[in-house]
Amino acid sequence: MQKNFSFQITLFVWFGNILLLLCFLLGSTTFVHSEPRHGIAMHGEPALPQNYKHFAYANPDAPKGGLLVHGVVGTFDSLNPFILKSQGTTARGMWDQQFGNLVYESLMFRSRDEPFTMYGLIAEKVETPPDRNWVEFTLDPKARWSDGEPITVEDVIFTYNILEKKGRPPYSSRMDKIERIEKTGARKVRFHLNEKSDREFPLIIALSPVLPKHAIDPVIFDQSTLNPPIGSGPYVISEIDPGQRITYSKNPDYWAKDLPSKQGFDNFDTIKVEYFRNDNARFEAFKKGLFDIMPEGDPAQWARAYDFPAVSEGKVIKETFKTGKPANLLGFVFNTRKPVFKSRDTRQALAMLLDFEWINKNLYFNAYQRTASFWHGSFLSSLGVPVSDAERILLGDYTDQISEDVLDGSYLPAVSDGSGRDRKILRRAYKLFTAQGYKSENGKLIDPNGNLVTFEILTKNQGEEKLALAYQRTLTRVGIDITVRTVDDAQYQRRLQTYDFDVIVRSHFASLSPGIEQIGRWGSSTVSLEGSYNYAGVSDPAIDHTIDAMLKATGLEDFTIAVRVLDRLLISGHYVVPLFHLGHQQVARREYIGRPEKPSLYGYQFQTWWDQRAKRN
Repeated sequence: MQKNFSFQITLFVWFGNILLLLCFLLGSTTFVHSEPRHGIAMHGEPALPQNYKHFAYANPDAPKGGLLVHGVVGTFDSLNPFILKSQGTTARGMWDQQFGNLVYESLMFRSRDEPFTMYGLIAEKVETPPDRNWVEFTLDPKARWSDGEPITVEDVIFTYNILEKKGRPPYSSRMDKIERIEKTGARKVRFHLNEKSDREFPLIIALSPVLPKHAIDPVIFDQSTLNPPIGSGPYVISEIDPGQRITYSKNPDYWAKDLPSKQGFDNFDTIKVEYFRNDNARFEAFKKGLFDIMPEGDPAQWARAYDFPAVSEGKVIKETFKTGKPANLLGFVFNTRKPVFKSRDTRQALAMLLDFEWINKNLYFNAYQRTASFWHGSFLSSLGVPVSDAERILLGDYTDQISEDVLDGSYLPAVSDGSGRDRKILRRAYKLFTAQGYKSENGKLIDPNGNLVTFEILTKNQGEEKLALAYQRTLTRVGIDITVRTVDDAQYQRRLQTYDFDVIVRSHFASLSPGIEQIGRWGSSTVSLEGSYNYAGVSDPAIDHTIDAMLKATGLEDFTIAVRVLDRLLISGHYVVPLFHLGHQQVARREYIGRPEKPSLYGYQFQTWWDQRAKRN
């Protein structure tokens, strides 16, 4: 009896130890105590240690002072980038991915040397558990608004409340994933996230703007205004010529100038943005020296037009930059809200009729490479990669939505003979049309309902118009009536916001860390949301399912699987006719504008450039 009892005790202890070991092994990723950190990465750990001094693509010894003048096409009628009324018509530089967030700032600062990692700015620390069902930020005690008032937890909470009620997408919808926001200390704010949230969302919160509660009237927040706002950024607005130019002056009391994330940034005392009515006027102004930096996306222009005296004299320097990111997606976007684009086979036939080879040879000196993937040139692309078992599991019953050539990795866009009238491609496209009941009458394509096939391509500048006319050239060969309409920037933005177009030319920024912005571009929840970026009108459960899996991925392998599946679905859907990319960035600059020797993973960063005429600190 005693022996049996001892055996039972031994067995109990043995099982208990095994259970504790299993709890440790299985639960170690769930119950690990979280700690405040200096940074947060989408996958893995931040590349830089807590005691980092500066980003590698910024020069902390850059001269401070001087002037930078940017040139842009368009106009502006507002200084509020967060509301629907001024989407696309806010003065550049207020909250600007290319020129920098000169006036408004986010809780944390994104490193452009990593796919998606945030480091301290307004928030000096961030804390989140492994399952990321909440995230807590500790505000920097030095953080100040430009009027000297401290940035508070109340400002952060106010920002989310006002943007939910009166902001534009995507800011207006971020509370959808937040259960509540809690003040957990004098400088601490915790976001409790709900079941709609995902692993990326804490980084999206860190990347979101913070607005001053004491300086905003909620009643009129959703109205466009040209009254200079209070911000926390390195610059304040010093001069406005409405619609023509805006001038920013360095705030000498800028609170974050000593932070490691800001070393080598914000080097100019003054930044001006000059507006021009079109691309030609802008280029002529650059030739005359009216502004300092000219990003150039047109290889024909790059090859032929930069022969003016300032270039030959060395006063203007032409440079190219290689990046490590996917190619941005430029393409003709079909608005599938319109009946003519409802059928995927119709969209495929229309996509086949883009004669890239002719366009590249006759318009661009064969300088471009054809874009075939939404993450072209990166490990996230599905091009040349047969679908894996893991991808098939994720797709489930949606597998049949993907074309066979996309599944086996052999897909490429149609390749013509470059003549502009390749009969083989014309016949293949026409066969797709006739299989759906289309027919030709008197040289015109007629749809199954007996209507003439016709649509409009909406453009906003001469470069887009040139592309549209080239596309029109082959579409008319199968009897499709095409109108190309070029409108001014204000009208273009209004029509985009309300999806009042058939086809547009659009560029989507491509990232090594695609995330919640994919909902804005392709998600069913945004198809009827005015002001969203879902220009194609995509509403597909398979795409929603895949984006959700991408956002919930905890490791790089699962993340890559989900992005490749999304790539396959978008390619097979033919929502966009992908155009081309250069494979590098082209920028011309005045010789007195200096830059760091090493560009970032994402290419050049204007916020780190400087005026070599200024004194070195």
